[in-house]
Amino acid sequence: MAKDNTGIHHQTEARRKKLTLVLGVSGLCILFYVLGAWQTSNVPASYSKIGCETQSNPSSTSSSSSSSQSADLDFKSHNQFEFKETNLTIKNFEPCDLSLSEYTPCEDRQRGRRFDRNMMKYRERHCPSKDELLYCLIPPPPNYKIPFKWPQSRDYAWYDNIPHKELSVEKAVQNWIQVEGDRFRFPGGGTMFPRGADAYIDDIARLIPLTAGGIRTAIDTGCGVASFGAYLLKRDIMAVSFAPRDTHEAQVQFALERGVPAIIGIMGSKRLPYPARAFDLAHCSRCLIPWFKNEGLYLMEVDRVLRPGGYWILSGPPINWKQYWRGWERTEEDLKKEQDSIENVAKSLCWKKVTEKGDLSIWQKPINHIECKKLKQNNNSPPICTSDNNNADFAWYKDLESCITPLPETNNPEESSDGALEDWPDRAFAVPPRIIRGTIQDMNAEKFREDNEVWKERIAYYKKIVPEISHGRFRNIMDMNAYLGGFAASMLKYPSWVMNVVPVDAEKQTLGVIYERGLIGTYQDWCEGFSTYPRTYDMIHAGGLFSFYENRCDFTLILLEMDRILRPEGTVVMRDNVEMLTKVERIAKGMKWNTQIVDHEKGPYNPEKILVAVKTYWTGQPSNNNNNNNNNN
Repeated sequence: MAKDNTGIHHQTEARRKKLTLVLGVSGLCILFYVLGAWQTSNVPASYSKIGCETQSNPSSTSSSSSSSQSADLDFKSHNQFEFKETNLTIKNFEPCDLSLSEYTPCEDRQRGRRFDRNMMKYRERHCPSKDELLYCLIPPPPNYKIPFKWPQSRDYAWYDNIPHKELSVEKAVQNWIQVEGDRFRFPGGGTMFPRGADAYIDDIARLIPLTAGGIRTAIDTGCGVASFGAYLLKRDIMAVSFAPRDTHEAQVQFALERGVPAIIGIMGSKRLPYPARAFDLAHCSRCLIPWFKNEGLYLMEVDRVLRPGGYWILSGPPINWKQYWRGWERTEEDLKKEQDSIENVAKSLCWKKVTEKGDLSIWQKPINHIECKKLKQNNNSPPICTSDNNNADFAWYKDLESCITPLPETNNPEESSDGALEDWPDRAFAVPPRIIRGTIQDMNAEKFREDNEVWKERIAYYKKIVPEISHGRFRNIMDMNAYLGGFAASMLKYPSWVMNVVPVDAEKQTLGVIYERGLIGTYQDWCEGFSTYPRTYDMIHAGGLFSFYENRCDFTLILLEMDRILRPEGTVVMRDNVEMLTKVERIAKGMKWNTQIVDHEKGPYNPEKILVAVKTYWTGQPSNNNNNNNNNN
């Protein structure tokens, strides 16, 4: 019996311990649940849509209610520092007069008349003085519609967005553009390709290896409506097309409305805003540039921006002058003299004539300057620039120079002086030659690869806060502070292109690296206007831009410029510290933008945050107020 009682006692004691343990664990669970519920009640839901306060365009293909989604995270409650709200009021910006709907601040034609016509100086960039700056919102035309999505936009644009019929009349027989009801149609024609740009490019491909992956970046001078660039895209070639703001209204605006890369620009007295050795191919189809004048100064600039082994293609006067001279209303002697002059300049640059067949003439730049230097010992005109007077990459308001931009040194006559580039598409993520050679301060191959990984993670996060990225909503995208081009490279999987902008005062001048990756871009000082028409970009990305420009110029002017070039219902993604983004947000709200600050992709404790903004749809209204007509472009 004693033994039995002992067993019962042990069993009772075991049950008591087990019950105590269960109650203890249950109590802890309840405690943690209560604490968790209390914390959750102070944090909003993870994601919610940015609301649009204004009425969307009824004819739009996508409504503003679905323009962008954003993580609705309250970053203030997560940060360890004390966040102090200010009571600053939001200033609401009024629309400018409707006469300014196509305002381009640094290419204003009336301002240009003040400047010398020699070397087209009057058509170059001339930005407004302080008393000419506009602090209003550039209005879209009254019947503005959201542009067609790519690839339909290549062939169509709404007439109301660019109400200019001049090109459809002046270039009717050349099939640049046609008016069909409420829209324009782009048949793909051009002055020198009556069978269409597609057939013209096929003709070029029979003469040089155009589609093997070795040619990726191109520059099209005097582009018209950029049909050449539009049809290069299907061959994985990215062209920067440019044309001046001239009597043929809105050439560049038409190009961008089509979803084709383009920028307002001209070959005048200044360098083009691109680094040396940027393009695999340069093209001129009756671009009306006087290549033979000024001792070949313009061809020297083409040579500067061409990569070693790059091609220059010329069609139109004076090529094939024996067939066309009567139609061109010029004498045979005059045209022969012009072609001889071009041939002589090309030879002085050490270019090789590849072929002349039909309407096409093609030259190739040497892969290095070993033989060229030997030739210059006997004929030093033009000379090779010295390192003292020629920073080859610097191209912001820099005068053209009458000398040949030197190529990097090499001792092997068979080796490209710029280093080997991978064929496209491997080029996008291969380590660029400028980084391999160590020409970018504090940058090496390992850091380059790390930057690529960072951007893969960031784009994955952007897809969550702005789902339209992966839905083909954004065609024309700008990165205002591009650094190594990691954002653009990670966006290659989507039907979009990115204009990579490197500020001219950036500590690291990386635009050459961007071009070596097979991407495109330009230099820019964001204290000035950008060389594009209003409403030409669907999305703008700006990382660290406002911290960089904090002591350089007024934030308001930068934001107003962003609003000018952004399409209605377009999206802006900005990365910066909290204080900077809250300042920016107050200005943005006054510009009819819907905004939301969200946490960094690494989590709430990272001091960098992300501001997502959507430009609401609104249009200008016809007005009899002509006070601003003197500023009209």
